[in-house]
Amino acid sequence: MRVIRIDASSATILLTESPAPKVRDRQTGEVAKDALTREALMTVGVVYIDEGESSLIQVTIPESGVTDGLTVGAPVALPGLVARPWESVFNGQQRHGIAYRATAVTSGAFPMAQAG
Repeated sequence: MRVIRIDASSATILLTESPAPKVRDRQTGEVAKDALTREALMTVGVVYIDEGESSLIQVTIPESGVTDGLTVGAPVALPGLVARPWESVFNGQQRHGIAYRATAVTSGAFPMAQAG
């Protein structure tokens, strides 16, 4: 499936949910792992603000990419951010969405205001 790179250089990204293990199977509590590296995966909630519009999104990150000192409400950076459209059939219902993934989540800064 197609992967779309996201240029977040002009966006403000604020942490809304602390990093937590990504659960693969809710019944067993099994944590999701990267298909290639077998590393445990984490998710973070962020608000992504760009060009006057905002979206709440969940982003998957490898456990080694989660840095210490992240604070809910603070700006963060998501290097290597990509979006991957997906679709599936669950209980006879067609479902679709966009999955977001980054190589890391680090402390960020608010973008500098552009001089007009």
